[in-house]
Amino acid sequence: MRIAMIGQKDFGKASLEAFAARGDEIAGVFCAPEKPGSAPDPMVAAAEQRGIRLFRLPDLKSEEARSVLRSLDVQVGIMAFVLQFVPQDFATIPRYGTLGFHPSLLPRYRGPSSINWPIIRGDTHTGLTIFRPTDGLDEGPIVLQKETPISPDDTLGKVYFDRLFPMGIAALLEAADLVVSGRQQERAQDESKASYEGWCRAAEARIHWHQHGDLIYNLIRGCDPAPGAWTTFNGKKLQLFSARKHPVRTFVQVQGAPGAIASIGEHGIMLSAQGAQIEVAMVRPEEGKKLAAAQFCAQAGIKVGTVLGA
Repeated sequence: MRIAMIGQKDFGKASLEAFAARGDEIAGVFCAPEKPGSAPDPMVAAAEQRGIRLFRLPDLKSEEARSVLRSLDVQVGIMAFVLQFVPQDFATIPRYGTLGFHPSLLPRYRGPSSINWPIIRGDTHTGLTIFRPTDGLDEGPIVLQKETPISPDDTLGKVYFDRLFPMGIAALLEAADLVVSGRQQERAQDESKASYEGWCRAAEARIHWHQHGDLIYNLIRGCDPAPGAWTTFNGKKLQLFSARKHPVRTFVQVQGAPGAIASIGEHGIMLSAQGAQIEVAMVRPEEGKKLAAAQFCAQAGIKVGTVLGA
């Protein structure tokens, strides 16, 4: 089939390569303009290496964007990790319309951090949706959905890179085949079940030690590797990664105040919380790189009993 791709980053690159590998003709790639000082975009590099026409337009709502897409005369548009707004009058130009990838089971978790929030909320499953983009945020008809479990110890990185990333590429290929052949069965999203979540950024990733250990643990793993759940030490930010939860029976008192370091071992530090102890293997100080938690404690002079976030 003849397609146009809209996207960026590694997911955009991998999607481009998947369509190209099976012989589809990629007539053009739309990617956001490069920001000063930013790293080269992998999708841009992939398009340039293959000699694919590349369009880095600042606004897909413009007549220029619509004119370019019409000139490509494609059967379907593919949105793969898109941060630019794609308006309806652009998305409907391809003969069979445009397909978008969203890493949640729409209509739940609409919005930009839809992989973080199910983990942070303690959900036991998530998934992906291939849908028809409309002018509403993640609101278009559903073409295809795939589910995947979230285990109690899954992190954002595991859910995305190990499952949703490869599943998403395969689902885009499958959905494109369905719509071009006319075999898709689209359905409207159930607005009564819809939820929207904003960005999961530093403000949302701050650890509040008065919360139950389950909530703290879910926050750490839902922000691992990004944006990184954090607390403070000596007034500076300290991000926590590679955590494990050790439940504590209700009649056993947790050693130390919430946020206190209960022990320091070869493989990590044990932090006290309500109803649990949380073992953390890796940390990243505000002014430094990620390193082993025990190593950081030795360098910073942290001892058992030190309370983080105080």
